[in-house]
Amino acid sequence: MARHERCYRRCQEILDLEHYLDVLERKAGALAGSKPLEQWRRLGRWPASYDQLWQRLREKQPGTRQMIELLQLASQQGWQRFEAAVATALELECWDAAAVRYLMTNSSEPGRPAELIDVGALARYERPLPEMTHFDQLLEVSA
Repeated sequence: MARHERCYRRCQEILDLEHYLDVLERKAGALAGSKPLEQWRRLGRWPASYDQLWQRLREKQPGTRQMIELLQLASQQGWQRFEAAVATALELECWDAAAVRYLMTNSSEPGRPAELIDVGALARYERPLPEMTHFDQLLEVSA
């Protein structure tokens, strides 16, 4: 069941982009000129960061399909989480849908730095690196 805000004027269309994502997945090229996207932009639900990510995704194929998949994930995981993941990806200059997907599904807790451990007991396993000079001499002879 779909929910829409109430329309008080006559002949007005209120379209929610979330309701069209399944259709747009099959016809990905229709996203750019779609009325729901235009309405979301007008309402401020589509920030410039989404366009920046989408542009970077389109530089690789199939960028629009990947953007639609991310939007579908955002409708399940939450739009605030998606917006934060997009902002982080842009900040890290990471233009990959898999990275945004990871940032969205990753726990919201910041990672704690790894603890340094004492490797004193492991020092006994340290071995010197092999000498390659003899091998290089063999290559010169065979050439």
